[in-house]
This record gives sequence, structure tokens and C-alpha cells, in this order.
Amino acid sequence: MNLRRVTSVIAFALALGALSVSCSSSSSSDSATASTTSTAVVSASTKPESSPLLDKQATTVLDQLLTYPSSGHAQVSSAVLTFAPGATTGLHRHEAPLYVYVIEGTITVAYDGDVVKEYSAGQAILEAVGTAHNGTNLTDAPVKLLVVNMGAEGVTNTVSL
Repeated sequence: MNLRRVTSVIAFALALGALSVSCSSSSSSDSATASTTSTAVVSASTKPESSPLLDKQATTVLDQLLTYPSSGHAQVSSAVLTFAPGATTGLHRHEAPLYVYVIEGTITVAYDGDVVKEYSAGQAILEAVGTAHNGTNLTDAPVKLLVVNMGAEGVTNTVSL
């Protein structure tokens, strides 16, 4: 596991979340509240190390064109999911783009249409949108995923089926 890469991805995800919250003009009680986070400051004479995970990715893992919901204010949320050996996501689909970075382990995802893919530590993907799928940890070790939902107000990020 490349801790520096994971730290960079998490910092990026937090920055996206903070940007989303600060750009939102919504005053409804449904609005997400921003949590205070501390970030490291890089001096002007030092450039941060960059290890690109995705570079201008325009399609999902099933070659769908990437499109963002336009039904409401943009909302970004993220989480680290941990799957014990044998754990499953349950059949579901996403209504908005979802960025996934595999922090550790290997997850197997079965998509509608008999498509099965494996994603291992260090891989980053844009998950399928609108397509039913189920992720399973088929290994004897835990799997950790960073997931970043890039949705909009009124759009359900994950729909259980």
C-alpha cells in the first residue's frame, strides 16, 4: 500500500467536499454540514509529489460517458468502506458518478450483463452509473475502498435493489 498516494487521494476528496459545501447557496435543513479538517501547508519552494490515479477519465468502467446530475446544487460526499472477507455490497446502482480508490485488498464486482471485474489496491475507477451491480470481497483479507460520490441535491447516490 502506498500511504502517500492514499493520503493524496483523501486530501483531494476532502477538498472537493469543502469546495462543494462552500459553493452551495442552499439554506435548507437538508444541506450537509462541513466538518473542520486540518490540512498540511506546502511551502512555496516545495512542490507536492503527484502520482496520478485517473487522468481526464471521461468514461465509467462500463464505457459509459461521464455526466453529472443537473437537477440541483452539486454535492460531494466521501467515505472509506471496509469489507470483511465474504462481505458484499448487496445489489445496487448509482444515480450519479462515483469515484472509487482501492486502498487495500481486492474487490470483485458483478455487473448486469454478466460482466465481472476485479479491482485491487492502488486502482482508481469511475463506477458504472445506472447499472445494477454487486461488490464482494472474495479474499481472506479485508478490503478498504475510498468512495467519492459526485452527485446533486435531490439525487440519490446509491439505490439498493
